[in-house]
Amino acid sequence: MSLLALTEKVKTLVGNDSGLDTTFKFVTEEGVVFVDTKQVPNIVSNEDLETECALEITTKNALDLISGDLNPMMGYMMGKFKIKGDMQVAMKIAQVFGS
Repeated sequence: MSLLALTEKVKTLVGNDSGLDTTFKFVTEEGVVFVDTKQVPNIVSNEDLETECALEITTKNALDLISGDLNPMMGYMMGKFKIKGDMQVAMKIAQVFGS
């Protein structure tokens, strides 16, 4: 699994204007995928910037979450990722990335 693949999938999912109006990041063992959906076009990069919410997750689990192979609620309850920051932002992310 690669950080580049995760970054590209996230870029595809958020597009130019996701409507999320937040900042979040995936913190993986390979690096960070930062997402700023407050700006249009949305920004996706590998910079480790401050966000409203951070998901600490392996690259594999992040890709599984995005592809729908990992249910967001079950993944969280099973400890496959941790949420740091605003839980409401995490719920928005789950709706967009978990569907």
